[in-house]
Amino acid sequence: MTNSPAFEATLGKAFPRHIAIIMDGNGRWAESRGKARIMGHKQGVEAVRETVRCANKLGMTSLTLFAFSSENWRRPEEEVSFLMELFLLVLGREVKKLHKNNIKLNIIGDCSAFSERLIKKINEAQALTANNTGLILNVAANYGGCWDITQAAQHLAEQVSQGKLQSSDITEAMFAQQLMLAEQPAVDLMIRTGGDHRISNFLLWQLAYAELYFTDTLWPDFGEQALTDAVAAFLSRERRFGCTGAQVRAWMNDSKQG
Repeated sequence: MTNSPAFEATLGKAFPRHIAIIMDGNGRWAESRGKARIMGHKQGVEAVRETVRCANKLGMTSLTLFAFSSENWRRPEEEVSFLMELFLLVLGREVKKLHKNNIKLNIIGDCSAFSERLIKKINEAQALTANNTGLILNVAANYGGCWDITQAAQHLAEQVSQGKLQSSDITEAMFAQQLMLAEQPAVDLMIRTGGDHRISNFLLWQLAYAELYFTDTLWPDFGEQALTDAVAAFLSRERRFGCTGAQVRAWMNDSKQG
């Protein structure tokens, strides 16, 4: 079987290099314990810490966490305000730990909707960790997959209107370079906690060939064991990338013999 180098490189990397997580269930975790929803968000921060530690220990290239979607502004004002303050607090507390562990922080999404105080914290955190060479921690904040695709189209349309580019020249690869996470590996595994089976406008383009893993575990209860269980499930699957299972198995056998 003849394959492109990109196909072989993709198949040759069985362990997930890039995991994306929809962190769902904070509010339900709190309500099931008779607590205010905001307590679930507080507890969810510890799950983030443990997940980042585990991803770093496993040697992953990228971890993307869906912290706040563009649709989350519809939640009660009190909850949204709390989430913004929690974001500020976590940035202040955690960024030095990330830096110490050689982790690069990358905030993706439309930050223009945030307060000047939060934008300043985001910029400072990203600047501090900019040259780190370990795990890239992407935090999606005020992010939506539709927004991501739209802003990419707008950038290319602007180049066309300026005469720098012909519309017929636009390729999938060129379009992908305008998206968030353009310089990082494609998402291999998407995990959603909390029991719902949908991707909720998260990384619509980047999830094209990702394996999807859904768990009933609520986010505050997610940790190293839950993450390694998800990775184990991923490793048990056959990823075909449009080919047949027989083709993939033949390629893998040839690689082992070679």
